[in-house]
Amino acid sequence: MADLLKVVEVLAESEKSWEDAAAGAVKRAAKTLKNIRSIYVEHFEAKVEGNRVVSYRINAKISFVL
Repeated sequence: MADLLKVVEVLAESEKSWEDAAAGAVKRAAKTLKNIRSIYVEHFEAKVEGNRVVSYRINAKISFVL
């Protein structure tokens, strides 16, 4: 029988990079979700202040086994 997966949408932010934001989202989600299988990043956004990128943001979906 195939595994049944559930998907949750998350928002994450990092001052370093989009990759760091994704890693932080998975790390935080793992505190309450077990058996995380994947993260699918839907949107990338950067916050700009004074003509400089100050933070990286993502909208992502994390899938995990029920």
